[in-house]
Amino acid sequence: MDTMEVIIEKIKEYRKKKGFSHENMADELNISQAAYSKIEKNETKLTVDRLYQIAEILETPVYDLLDVTPNNIYNQQNFYDASVGYQDIQNLYQENKDKTEKIESLYEERLKDKDKMIEQLQSVINTLNTK
Repeated sequence: MDTMEVIIEKIKEYRKKKGFSHENMADELNISQAAYSKIEKNETKLTVDRLYQIAEILETPVYDLLDVTPNNIYNQQNFYDASVGYQDIQNLYQENKDKTEKIESLYEERLKDKDKMIEQLQSVINTLNTK
């Protein structure tokens, strides 16, 4: 089984654990059910962005879908053109950095919303206590 097949099997496994159908996944990804089915059949190329979207929908870290653990260390030597591999790594780093910053921003917004809600509830409590 090649790497992509392993990833797709992991996606299927996590989707089934969540009780999601192909239709659910397709709706969440804003694609047709047929398009999603092609992803799970490995008939359509799975992009990094799509993998991140799927991981978010399944509420699981991407590394779980990739079956990567700290014990899995891969060493690669590029003898033909090291700059190509370096550029790929830099692109992946930037994409991950952008996604992390977005997640942090959303988290900060949620914290602010929580603080506002606490203030509102405290105000209601104070109003009820003065009556």
